[in-house]
Amino acid sequence: MSGKFYTICRMALLGYAIFAVTACSSIPENDPEAAAEYRKINDPVEKANRYIFKFNQGVDNVVLKPITGIYRIFPKIIRNSVHNFFHNLKTPVILANDILQGEPVRAGNTLTRFVINTTIGIGGVRDQASSWGIAPHSEDFGQTLAVWGFGEGPYLMLPILGPSNPRDAIGKVVDYFVDPITWWARNNDEDWIPITRTVMNTIDTRDRLWDVIEDLEKSSIDYYAAVRSLYRQQRNREIANGQRPKEKKSSDLSGYFDLVKMDDLFVKSDVELVK
Repeated sequence: MSGKFYTICRMALLGYAIFAVTACSSIPENDPEAAAEYRKINDPVEKANRYIFKFNQGVDNVVLKPITGIYRIFPKIIRNSVHNFFHNLKTPVILANDILQGEPVRAGNTLTRFVINTTIGIGGVRDQASSWGIAPHSEDFGQTLAVWGFGEGPYLMLPILGPSNPRDAIGKVVDYFVDPITWWARNNDEDWIPITRTVMNTIDTRDRLWDVIEDLEKSSIDYYAAVRSLYRQQRNREIANGQRPKEKKSSDLSGYFDLVKMDDLFVKSDVELVK
């Protein structure tokens, strides 16, 4: 039952993303400067997005932040081990997207890391591969779609999931359904496994972005606009495999819960936080 509900929630949020695209407001063509700025921001449903952003902030302040505050009582070495373990579980999806993007070297890197960390790293609790100079990277189907030439579409603030766009929303759904751990759990009535994994990923990422979020909230004149800008910068950098892409007129955080996950939230990516 919980697995079906989990899937329904994901599909409902994807449906919202599609609806938001179809409900986009019109471009102010009578004002060239306003039209240019409109296209650059690429946020046609900004009013609705801001309402959802406030809702997500409320969820963070009431639920996620207090829980993460308790989690932060544990020593950092334990929290790092938790992070390493759950990052290692993402490896099959990363590997699949490496292959889909035609990146054999990165695919080999991913596979090597998985073998080393799963064995010598004791199930991924220790990131032994990084200690040996085999650096991690992150891939998802949203990035794969970008490599294949699909545009990001308008900026969206999804309920609970947070910052996204149609391309990344579709990518999240695909990654969820192709994940082997999710498949195994669903086929064996072990729905608690992906749910627990999702919750722990969320708490872990909130923990690692604790100071970043605090500083961004305090220093931003427009917190919403700052998150939008940083999300797009980070996604573009991930799509470019860590290289800083050339400035674009429209570019692309993925979310609080990745129903719940916060891998791409604000500035730092999951890769940058692996150590």
